[in-house]
Amino acid sequence: MTTATSLAAELRRRITAGDYAYGARMPSVRELAERYETSQQTAAAAYAALEGSGMVRVGRGREGTTVTAGPPADAHLGTFTPPDLTAAKAWRSANDQGATEATIEVVQTAATPEMVAWGIPEGSDVVIRTRLRTIDGVPVQHKITVMPLAIAERQPEGYTGVPPMLAPVGAPAVSPPEGVRIADWLGWDVAGTECAITAEPMSHAASAALGLPQDVPGFAVVGIARNSADDIVYVTVTTAPLHHRITLNITE
Repeated sequence: MTTATSLAAELRRRITAGDYAYGARMPSVRELAERYETSQQTAAAAYAALEGSGMVRVGRGREGTTVTAGPPADAHLGTFTPPDLTAAKAWRSANDQGATEATIEVVQTAATPEMVAWGIPEGSDVVIRTRLRTIDGVPVQHKITVMPLAIAERQPEGYTGVPPMLAPVGAPAVSPPEGVRIADWLGWDVAGTECAITAEPMSHAASAALGLPQDVPGFAVVGIARNSADDIVYVTVTTAPLHHRITLNITE
């Protein structure tokens, strides 16, 4: 007997295997029920379970059900050297798929109440840089970096261009000399970074960027970097769907 749980597991397996590609339209509830010789109620429940994990979006009427999960996406966050997460090597997918990362928004704004939990005073001036990571053209990670404006405005000695952390979308990338960490290059004095991984509803910005329903659950990877005076240097929040595997290498 086909249950909603077993049917959802089978569809999840087929989506992961690539039988149903990102953005593809799934069979209707009636077609799915006939194909697996089960009731339409069971088929609808299976789709509801998949939507809850961010793998499909169930539309109304003729909209149908579409796949919102990308490739298996063993999304590798990076290889880091303590105490600073900015020492990461270039981001890549864990299974060598084509991975890219692009800045999609840079804003200067006032810190929100939610940022108080990270140690950033509400209303203080901050800069938020948003990046979107893709694998084979499919969005898989949404990442924001929040830092106090005074930190973002810092420039390397002898550098006369726009401060690297204030560079607008589309500006040429600015990198430190080979072998020099960006935190050292910009004088951030990073003394340590706390990292927490939780499963929680995605922010509306993250779910929209990843093409997922609002409030769908996802992984939230939060990194909080502090200097030797215990002040916030930056906070990163990386969001990824629950069906992705998150890997992170820490080296000495």
